[in-house]
Amino acid sequence: MNEFSKFKMSDMIELGSKLRRLGQGAKSLEETAQRIVHSLFDSLILGTAPGEKAFTLVRFFKTHSYGNLPAELQKSASGILGNHPASPEMKCLTLLATVGENPAWNSRKDSTGHKAIPLPSEKIVVQFPMISQLVNQFGLKVSEILKPTPDLIMELEQKAYNVFHVPTALGSPFIPAQDNFVVPYKVKSVLGFGGMFPSGDLFAIIMFGKVPVSHESAELFKTLALSVKMAVLPFINGVIFS
Repeated sequence: MNEFSKFKMSDMIELGSKLRRLGQGAKSLEETAQRIVHSLFDSLILGTAPGEKAFTLVRFFKTHSYGNLPAELQKSASGILGNHPASPEMKCLTLLATVGENPAWNSRKDSTGHKAIPLPSEKIVVQFPMISQLVNQFGLKVSEILKPTPDLIMELEQKAYNVFHVPTALGSPFIPAQDNFVVPYKVKSVLGFGGMFPSGDLFAIIMFGKVPVSHESAELFKTLALSVKMAVLPFINGVIFS
């Protein structure tokens, strides 16, 4: 692909076709998610130098009920909750896959603070500005993520979602870790896309760009959400973690 600003719909169609096939032969949702983030990381390159990545970090998140998480991830979520009680139904935004230019970003188990982010209430979600802004920009309400009803799930699954887009990461209140991430890694823009599964869980891919991403370019990524959903859908009621 050419420079990021020159990406066209035809590029996204080609990439979407590739993403849809990545679940073939996989044994878990996590394995498929890892293939997806690697494919995005490797495919989205700049024209300035051979193979130069457009994004410094790409991550795949999915909401899970606390009671369905492995013990290690329950422990991570509880550590963030502190004295707040955890219920089995509480949603946690869980990191399923990650890849980036820093070697420490290439395993979800090495993540600090993002393995399983508890979402016990709307009040608490507001304390995570990137998450609350992502939900808002997707065109959702926080309450729809925390306690989706069967009727609501059916409605949301058919919905076309907007992208999450922060055109200027530096100084943005929606992008935390400014001093130890945005500044040293020269993150210019942040982009996310995703949707809802039949289970009522949200999935989102969040990418941190090394170059500015225009609104027009960000909008193209809407088309990839369905491709990602199709790749991982067979695993929703099966094996989640590798």
